[in-house]
Amino acid sequence: MNVSIILAAGEGTRMKSDMPKVLHKVAGKAILSYVVDNCIANAMDKTVVIVGHKKADVMDYFKDAPLTFIEQTMGEGVPYGTGYAVYCAMDEFSDEDKVYILTGDTPLFKEETIARFRAYVESHDFDACVLTAVVSDPFGYGRIIRDQDSTIAGIVEEKDATDKEKAITEVNTGIFAFTGRALKENIGNLSSNNNQSELYLTDVIQMLKDDGKKVGGFTICDEEEMLGVNSRVQLAACEKIMRRRINKYHMENGVTFLDDASTLIDSGVKIGRDTILGPSIHLVGETTIGEACVIQGASRIVDSTVADGAVIDSSVVEKSVVGSGVTMGPYAHLRPNCVLEENVHIGNFVEVKNSHIGKGTKAGHLAYIGDGDVGENVNISCGVIFCNYNGKEKFRTTIGDNAFIGSNVNLVAPIAIGEGAFIAAGSTVSKNVEDGSLAVERSEQRMIPGWNRRKDS
Repeated sequence: MNVSIILAAGEGTRMKSDMPKVLHKVAGKAILSYVVDNCIANAMDKTVVIVGHKKADVMDYFKDAPLTFIEQTMGEGVPYGTGYAVYCAMDEFSDEDKVYILTGDTPLFKEETIARFRAYVESHDFDACVLTAVVSDPFGYGRIIRDQDSTIAGIVEEKDATDKEKAITEVNTGIFAFTGRALKENIGNLSSNNNQSELYLTDVIQMLKDDGKKVGGFTICDEEEMLGVNSRVQLAACEKIMRRRINKYHMENGVTFLDDASTLIDSGVKIGRDTILGPSIHLVGETTIGEACVIQGASRIVDSTVADGAVIDSSVVEKSVVGSGVTMGPYAHLRPNCVLEENVHIGNFVEVKNSHIGKGTKAGHLAYIGDGDVGENVNISCGVIFCNYNGKEKFRTTIGDNAFIGSNVNLVAPIAIGEGAFIAAGSTVSKNVEDGSLAVERSEQRMIPGWNRRKDS
């Protein structure tokens, strides 16, 4: 059986945050989620997450994931370090298992990298194997010490390295593979006799070499993958790299970016071919954009579906469905739970909330449509307000097909406007309107002659 153990118990003090470090997001996705998804994608039979600092928050975030959580006890007298973290999971694997160790704060490792590492491990008879990288600046990383036969003789941590060892540019990425037996026989013998007074998992490598065991090393070419997150600066660096990767993926699959540097696409977003994204677009969460759409003007679309051929300009869409051929904006706002059917037009400064808008309906400008069920080919003129809230309860407004709602009309819900009905401009309507009827609600216009002279006297 293949067992993965993810080390995610650290406090992350340099983040200066009340949130666990591994729950901070990179491209809209928790750091730890990338590592968990990597294990799942590589068909690990069991994934164990070592938790500690604010463990309840981490466990709640991943409550629906197929994970086993093990607490790393913390406190005075407890030996910290990667070795102790793995020791806490000793009951989760057997001697015959292959155990992969990953760190929960490294979101940039690609699925194919872990797959290649696993294939290398499975094709060699190693007691342990280390995923390594050759880097331009090795400061802070454990240095890889190689034997003459190119197997790994040991790993020396930065604070314990000599000047000669510090010059080595091949480093430990923090990802290991062990046989279950090799871990069980050695991890209990770790010592905290080092500059950090911690139990280093890397010392198991030295123990195995001293015992005549064979330790392999698989080297990756892209040093960016091993970058971890220990500070907000490193978080920003990983964010930049991940955003670049995501944008490149979409461009390679037929999406046009007019300014990829300012366009932010979250990791879960799907975009159809021939869609054009203007500068400063932000597509968030579980959003799907269809083919041949045009999204421009600093629009933000959150957890929504946009069908083929839609055009959205400088607008916000939240948890809603936008049909094919819809045009929106500029400065329109779809609040959650809206459905716009095909060829709807939502113009500038129109806000829609919890409403269903039928095919071909138009709301050109300066309107509020809240808690409404609007039919097909309805005209909603400038200044129309759905008065859906009485201070205690929300009520719905229903408008039939082909109705015409004039400018500055207030529709006081609950109310139903029939098919083909006309509501005269300036009316405040609080009673149902029958099909094909004209509703006019205005006070009588009065004329006061000579008012201009009288008011100045």
